[in-house]
Amino acid sequence: MSAAYATFGLAPAIRAGGVLSDGGYQIHRDFVDFLVDGRPLLFQLSDLDAVSPLASDVPPAIFTEQVRGLLLEADAPLPGARHVIYGCPECEDLACGAVTAVIERDEDDYVWRDFAWQTAPEADLERNGYHGIGPFRFRGADYRAALHALLDTAEPAAPRRRVLLIGARVAVLAKLAAALRTIGIGADITRDAQDVPADELRGYGAVAFGRAVGERERAAVREAFTRADVTVAYVDGLAPIIPLLVAQIEHALDPGPAERRRLTGLVAGDGEAGVDVTSPCRVQLTAYRLDRLYRTHTHPLFDGVLEPGHHRIPLDARAVRGESYVVARTAGGVLVQPVARRP
Repeated sequence: MSAAYATFGLAPAIRAGGVLSDGGYQIHRDFVDFLVDGRPLLFQLSDLDAVSPLASDVPPAIFTEQVRGLLLEADAPLPGARHVIYGCPECEDLACGAVTAVIERDEDDYVWRDFAWQTAPEADLERNGYHGIGPFRFRGADYRAALHALLDTAEPAAPRRRVLLIGARVAVLAKLAAALRTIGIGADITRDAQDVPADELRGYGAVAFGRAVGERERAAVREAFTRADVTVAYVDGLAPIIPLLVAQIEHALDPGPAERRRLTGLVAGDGEAGVDVTSPCRVQLTAYRLDRLYRTHTHPLFDGVLEPGHHRIPLDARAVRGESYVVARTAGGVLVQPVARRP
């Protein structure tokens, strides 16, 4: 085969969960993504909401079998030596659609080729092939080392998918905890972390403060985590709006470095939102605002595929008057910004 060599790697990634503007929920998923030449392969699929088979919540035996399949130490799950590269984040049904590819050996190299969108046992390359992706040739030693590293760890570090909620409004915290649990993120409520055992604190990936929590209380919580030698992300809740707070927490739990994110920038003000993306992807913008009676109003603003670069998207003045916020969402990440007001 004539495919040029590409580097192969693995990196932690998420499918961001959330409370959607239509009232539905999107499940949070942690998974290991494939890096080709240092970039997530998923970024070449512009509007795909999917995860790799190497998800953190699959049973260990199935996870091991998935890795062995990628190493060609187990039979391919689909005819024609085809393997699932990305599948539905909500279920494992091929009928929902999956990105598949042929994985084969060429002497000591591994080759991924003939990528396709597949909803049935047989792939139709002419009709559903990704003709602009691959083939990729990976050096055998590097490929095997990356995948064996997933198997050689006796107890892989599980994502700390749990959040400690601290605030004055118990009703809001209870609703937020329920929403987080619905999308697959654990949540506990407290006002004082001083007496929480260190082993329990190590289970948290983030701490979210309500905006009524004073600086003295915040400092005491940070001190408790410092004493336990636990590093967590701290979230300052912007407003008592559940979808907004969920989005803030999702962003805090994202393990990926900035250079491996699709959605890298968001500003909002002067009648427009500025959005920065690093690869073609579907972006959804939603505005949330509080009226004078502290009722929440939700306004979908934009839903479409954006090309790499900076984009300026007009904001409906009625959607962002008063205290308002904009949430930008892709399948793999989310950003939140308050709408800036002119002095």
